[in-house]
Amino acid sequence: MVLALEFVVVGVVNRRDPTPRASARTLAQAWWHEVRVAPQVFSWRQPFRWRCLPDEDVPLAPGRTAVVFVHGFVCNRGFWLPWMHALRQRGVPYTSVNLEPVFGSIDTSVPLIDDAVRRAHALTGQPPMLVCHSMGGLAARAWLDAVPGAHERVSRIVTIGSPHHGTWLAQFSRVDNGRQMRIDGEWLCSLRARETATAPITRFERFVCWYSNADNIVFPATTATLPGADNRHLPGVSHVAMAFHPRVMHETLALLTEPPAT
Repeated sequence: MVLALEFVVVGVVNRRDPTPRASARTLAQAWWHEVRVAPQVFSWRQPFRWRCLPDEDVPLAPGRTAVVFVHGFVCNRGFWLPWMHALRQRGVPYTSVNLEPVFGSIDTSVPLIDDAVRRAHALTGQPPMLVCHSMGGLAARAWLDAVPGAHERVSRIVTIGSPHHGTWLAQFSRVDNGRQMRIDGEWLCSLRARETATAPITRFERFVCWYSNADNIVFPATTATLPGADNRHLPGVSHVAMAFHPRVMHETLALLTEPPAT
């Protein structure tokens, strides 16, 4: 019922967004998909399986591009288990983070991401690619902003349903990282100002941003896009389900064999 209410609000709020609107039928289908996918993540993988496929037993792969996984709000590394299985089958190394404290400032994720990037580089000798879901995309931007030379240490940053300009729902949050995701909030405006001052033109050219007109957590839809980024619309797909959509996984993994963005 809570998810159903979210999709009703999405249909109303997205009327003012330039992204093509999702029909009522499309939103209903997205709701049903989210009802099936979300429990697998929040009731099984994260509480009971998050220690599976640990970073520590990932073998070295000199010359390849590793992946760094950054999860979103109230999640942990268990969120990424389907991706980790796919990378192991391909012989692609990875590292991951558990962002803590759960309701702390997004800025506290900076040293955790920095360590994961360092470990990923040690596995291959090459700059890794960051794959981030939801709030994880903001955490990656905070890391890029806070750490000198961070842009040169990664090949690309892929964000999936990340509230780059905030989200309508965040106005109701009372926790630190929730408040930081408010549209035109103080934290986001400050981050955007610093990014513009340091690299006004090319700051997002290494980003690939997936977004959807049926995202029930990050909306209006275009709040998940960035100027100058490779913004890819995935119509009719909900927030959690977007991270495991075949097109998202296929096209993202294909980036590992492409030359790094300049």
